[in-house]
Amino acid sequence: MGKKELYDESSIHVLEGLEAVRRRPGMYIGSTSRKGLNHLIYEIVDNAVDEHLAGYCTKIRVTLEKDGSCTVEDNGRGVPVGIHEKGMPAERLVYTTLHAGGKFDHDAYKTSGGLHGVGSSVVNALSVWMDVEIKREGYIHHDHFSHGEADLPLVDGKLPTMGKTKETGTKVRFLPDPEIFEVTRFSATEVKSRLHETAYLNPNLEITFEDLRKEEKEVLVFSEPDGIVGFVRDLNKNETAVTEPVYFEGEEEGIQVQIVMQYVNEFHENILGYCNNIFNADGGTHLTGFKTAFTQVMNSYARELGLLKDKDPNYTGPDIRNGMTAIVSVKHPDPRFEGQTKTKLDNPDASRAVAKIVSEESPHYFDRNLETLKSILACAEKSAKIRRSTERVKSNLLTKQKFSFDTNGKLANCISRDAKECEIFIVEGDSAGGSAKTARDRQHQAILPIRGKILNVEKASIDKVLANAEIKTMITAFGCGFSEGYGNDFDISRLRYDKIIIMADADVDGAHIGTLLLTLFYRYMPELINEGHVYIAMPPLYKVIPAKGEGEYLYDDKALEQYRKAHKNQKFTLQRYKGLGEMDPDQLWETTLNPATRRLRRIEIANPGFSSEITDILMGTDVPPRKTFIYEHARDAELDI
Repeated sequence: MGKKELYDESSIHVLEGLEAVRRRPGMYIGSTSRKGLNHLIYEIVDNAVDEHLAGYCTKIRVTLEKDGSCTVEDNGRGVPVGIHEKGMPAERLVYTTLHAGGKFDHDAYKTSGGLHGVGSSVVNALSVWMDVEIKREGYIHHDHFSHGEADLPLVDGKLPTMGKTKETGTKVRFLPDPEIFEVTRFSATEVKSRLHETAYLNPNLEITFEDLRKEEKEVLVFSEPDGIVGFVRDLNKNETAVTEPVYFEGEEEGIQVQIVMQYVNEFHENILGYCNNIFNADGGTHLTGFKTAFTQVMNSYARELGLLKDKDPNYTGPDIRNGMTAIVSVKHPDPRFEGQTKTKLDNPDASRAVAKIVSEESPHYFDRNLETLKSILACAEKSAKIRRSTERVKSNLLTKQKFSFDTNGKLANCISRDAKECEIFIVEGDSAGGSAKTARDRQHQAILPIRGKILNVEKASIDKVLANAEIKTMITAFGCGFSEGYGNDFDISRLRYDKIIIMADADVDGAHIGTLLLTLFYRYMPELINEGHVYIAMPPLYKVIPAKGEGEYLYDDKALEQYRKAHKNQKFTLQRYKGLGEMDPDQLWETTLNPATRRLRRIEIANPGFSSEITDILMGTDVPPRKTFIYEHARDAELDI
């Protein structure tokens, strides 16, 4: 028998202070990718927004510094600096102790965002250093931290001061730790999008963004007095509006509810949910309450106006919401979320509150605006007709046709039928597909070769999408159907593979194929991305073979540059892979298929509104906006990926 693992009292470890955050950062900020990196900024900004919600902060300034650090400054009350009952300045307690802050005191904050009172300390823990200046009680108080630990001596038990002031506020500057994060350059594009979003949600707040990393510094001021009504207008700025924005609000069970919606001529649904100014990427109870109540209200109107007869079935929820862009924003005194990073609201009372506001307030609006009501119901009727027609198309194209993958040479399926342990590689070209079929783990890995570039679904009608052979093959292989916006038969529980991996050549054509596939998934199977099932394989670009020693794979030009610097006086042979088909099966297994050695990039959607707009710009039919976007972002192409 092998050596037994010791498990006794010595096996129980306690992570003191912020050590737990550094050991498991993903538990607190979601990931250590650029998404998690940007999240550090949002945590500090959210603290300032909480001051605004409490009625004290009117301005926030976010600066991306030249040295890679970030500064967030507000004109709120300033973090308390007095001596806490724990025997240290309250400010130091906030920045060094988990679950310490004003978020737990409803006298200080009626509603708040942030990470349950751990945001400031988490940012501190994941930074090389953090510097804090607090304007409060007539002085500028100062503190400094290194890797989460305070390193500035107290003066008579108090924070040192840097002078006097009549102003109030907090200024936090921090440098992310490269030992924690995969990348340490903040994405200006994503940060600006988030700050603009925050300005929409807080119409009396002014947010200034400054990027000092560029040759010519960039300064933007976000101020949106129209609030979420302006937000919806902006989301639909490239669409043809069918209605004006419809806005109503109310309060129920101590929960404040704001809702705005607008219909456009593009038949898709875009509904964003926020709780206490925090975007809930996976929705939650507030969106459930909205959808259920609004569907009931619209069906009641449809029958009252004679659009639906007694024998007619109700419009479905997707029928009624097709063409809708909506924002549902709630302020909750005690929110509960699924997941530390607050992607889904879980309060049942939020669903009740939103449903009641919708049921009571929307009729007040539509009774006075019958033309808007008729326009919405016309969209629902049009959607229902297209849905019924599309269901017939689906039946003809997907159900009646039989696909025998293993005999027609397309899909080489895996042996296992346990979806949790299976993965499918979508491979560009027959040669790479042949190598992949030979190299794969047949028990768990399926290979699906595609020929050339699939249809750009952003420009195609639904009948053309469903008639495309490659797309039909993928839909059938995945096993969970698809959603085309006119009714949803997508069922994620039927997915046959836990990982769907795009494996294309590392060139322009390969990138284009990957983009077309991602557009397909984003528009017609978004749950695949939302649930974390879509990945991109990262095959190496080079293999260096030194005169002595073993060869090494390099995955990009930066890695090659670093290798050359580290081996200046050594001779080596450089092999460049132009395509996956050039690798023999052993190399393909070692670099791209083997779970123990391969590199995968998981696809995530950080901001659905922004992502939808970018997809429309880059993949749609309107050329001028695409040119403008490319010109504006050309310099950032390799930096903000």
